[in-house]
Amino acid sequence: MFDIFSLSASELANHIKDAKITSVELCKKYIERINKFEKEVKAWAHFDKKVLLEKAEEADNYRRSGKPLGPLHGIPIALKDIIGTYDMPTECGTVLRKGSRSQDAEIVDLLKSAGAIIMGKTATTEFAYYSPSKTTNPHDYSRTPGGSSSGSAAAIAAHMAPLSIGSQTNGSTIRPASYCGIVGYKPSFGLISRNGVLKTSYNLDQIGLFGKKVEDVALLAKTLIKKDSYDPATVHYSADTILEVCKKGPFFEPKFIFYKTNSWKKIDKKSREAFEFFIKTFKKNIEVFDVPSYFKDIFKYHQIIYETDMANNLQVYYQKSKNKLSKEMQSAISRGMKYSAKDYAEAIDFIKRSYDSYKEVFEDYHGILTPSSTGVAEKGLKSTGSPEFCTVWTFMGVPSISLPLLQGENNLPLGIQLIGDKYDDLRFLGIARWLEKKSEKHNE
Repeated sequence: MFDIFSLSASELANHIKDAKITSVELCKKYIERINKFEKEVKAWAHFDKKVLLEKAEEADNYRRSGKPLGPLHGIPIALKDIIGTYDMPTECGTVLRKGSRSQDAEIVDLLKSAGAIIMGKTATTEFAYYSPSKTTNPHDYSRTPGGSSSGSAAAIAAHMAPLSIGSQTNGSTIRPASYCGIVGYKPSFGLISRNGVLKTSYNLDQIGLFGKKVEDVALLAKTLIKKDSYDPATVHYSADTILEVCKKGPFFEPKFIFYKTNSWKKIDKKSREAFEFFIKTFKKNIEVFDVPSYFKDIFKYHQIIYETDMANNLQVYYQKSKNKLSKEMQSAISRGMKYSAKDYAEAIDFIKRSYDSYKEVFEDYHGILTPSSTGVAEKGLKSTGSPEFCTVWTFMGVPSISLPLLQGENNLPLGIQLIGDKYDDLRFLGIARWLEKKSEKHNE
């Protein structure tokens, strides 16, 4: 039998469609990995192998019936434990929701319609904020996998699932992808519905997708990008050709801006050298610039929105069981209760103002490049690392993707973050794949 872990999600889906492999055989391979590594990695919040194999058997029987198959038929997908499912608990990384169940989120319905199998729930930090989950980094169990989508990233890195879904309100997709050495993609704000997903901030919450390759997340995005009247932030957007456009890539050699940003000095020496080497390798495609001065204001405004919205959306837990929340969460909600209406209105207004000031950059450049994180995964499990390289782009709602193209100290993975223009996701993924392929050639 071929090595399933070397295949892309598209290839796996085609193999199932062509009966070269059954969904049961595929799921058994992932169960073997989970049995072998879950004890150390601790990526799962809920996983039931018996139920998974039953669903896989159903998928195989359906395929044998000759009925039309969806693009993800028989493919198992892991979900961050903030995404609602009626047949599995959704505990959001807190004891306050132990055993809680809810309806299927909109994205769960879309996955099921595409033939995917919901594999289980992956561990998240408490309410998708800073307090770490139990998950470790598959490359070094003594290090953080990043947060808040800790388990979703670790499950892909440890080959426990072919695809997974997380979220990002600050750096919760890009950072774990960088630390775990996988692809993490946060589409433009408004492309994927948050209906049925834990709400921490209406203005900042975004769904994130994880896979081993750019093509993997493009396949997932094709299924999930859809207008949803129950999430008014979603827009009408055609993603039917996203996989084709992704594979085709750009018509011309792309031009990028590389921002070292004001946090460059915080990056460890070995990681800085890796980024410098990358810039040198792509020197005909890259111009290095200083960040615009108003970017520093975004951190302040992001914090005001995030903490005010959390104080509003999580107040029931804060009022009833404050002492069962982490110190970080208590402090954030406490601060969120103190901002004035003027502070909040000003911060919301700055989302549009900052993007409008910035968008003309994309008339001359195909994308922006920055580090995905302040270096490799940090030692210890008491912190999930800093999201500071992601905050600006999450705030503006533009698409970003972390590509596992580099290595830092101790040969640990290090991600490059590519950022594109809002709603330019099809072309953006094509450019990301171009970068992925070019880097592979340079590394041969």
